[in-house]
Amino acid sequence: MKALTWQGKRSVSVKEVPDPVIQEPTDAIIRITSTAICGSDLHLYEVLGPYMHKGDVLGHEPMGIVEEVGGAVTSLTKGDRVVVPFNIACGRCYMCSQGLQSQCETTQVKEKGTGAALFGYSELYGSVPGGQAEYLRVPFADYGPVKVGQELPDDRYLFLSDILPTAWQAVKYADAPDGGTLAVFGLGPVGQFSARVGNHLGLRVIGVDPVPERREMAARHGIDVLDYSKGIADELRERTGGRGPDAVVDAVGMEAHGSPVTGFAHQALGLLPDKLAQKAMETAGVDRLAALHAAIDAVRRGGTVSLSGVYGGMASPMPLLTMFDKQIQLRMGQCNVRRWTHELLPLVEDDADPLGVMDLVTHRAGLAEAPALYEKFQKKEDGCIKVVLQP
Repeated sequence: MKALTWQGKRSVSVKEVPDPVIQEPTDAIIRITSTAICGSDLHLYEVLGPYMHKGDVLGHEPMGIVEEVGGAVTSLTKGDRVVVPFNIACGRCYMCSQGLQSQCETTQVKEKGTGAALFGYSELYGSVPGGQAEYLRVPFADYGPVKVGQELPDDRYLFLSDILPTAWQAVKYADAPDGGTLAVFGLGPVGQFSARVGNHLGLRVIGVDPVPERREMAARHGIDVLDYSKGIADELRERTGGRGPDAVVDAVGMEAHGSPVTGFAHQALGLLPDKLAQKAMETAGVDRLAALHAAIDAVRRGGTVSLSGVYGGMASPMPLLTMFDKQIQLRMGQCNVRRWTHELLPLVEDDADPLGVMDLVTHRAGLAEAPALYEKFQKKEDGCIKVVLQP
């Protein structure tokens, strides 16, 4: 089959790789009909290269048609249409029973000290082949895949794989009071959905992003928008009676854009052998923290900062005096996709499309165009907000 593979820093290419096969009786093989490029994929493209291996198959936002199931799979049959969550969870362990599927004890990557295995996401999370491919092997197929109807287009369902439940969890974790104010830092795909979810739940939402196209998209969905600037915390306080928003979602994460120091750190990591680079990442601060620090500054006293953007440094400095003095709550973590899908499925199937799932994709292409679209997405060129590949 054809699949998008990692070849090196800022280098991905479509290659012929072996077709996936049933390895366990609980597996299923899915023929991919749509698969998205996620902002987290750009971390592999740039920062997390030391944990990647040449030829790794990328992608963790897929959906498609069941082609084959293992002998122990009873809930799926050939021809079923499914969305595949990005985290691989068993559904039976203690963590899964607590709604913490991203910490599944059956698939935890214990040798790396990390949580549940993820599709297409480096040796940190199990080096499991991903879904930017023609076919995908899905473990624990009786639990993970979400069976959906046959009538509606893929875009109605595709984002249940990751970014929509990630945004839903981010807003739930933010825990703003009824009718309160939620600020969303970063209006990429997760930030777009976080803002729309907050709006749907009756919050006043203010979206913050330096990219005009992203602000314009959010504004189409009734979101107040602000350009990101050094004085953003003061501006947010001015708009909230001097107090600051009740909660802030940081949907930015570890970007180096606009940060010379962090950009240099990422370049320096790229010059080290993989094992040394891994050690440096595990002991150093390599994150750009401007957005997170601004969120901490802006949120009102006693408020909550909810992190959905991914950070990777182990020694990134935090303003603990401010956090303690302001009595800030901090919540974060990989999304527990299956915890939220039952709440989200009726919303994505609603004719009114209350979360705007049909207004997110800006670029659509076959696998062959994926390398160019990775570059375009990373550079935020051509109004690129969300890319969907159709193998």
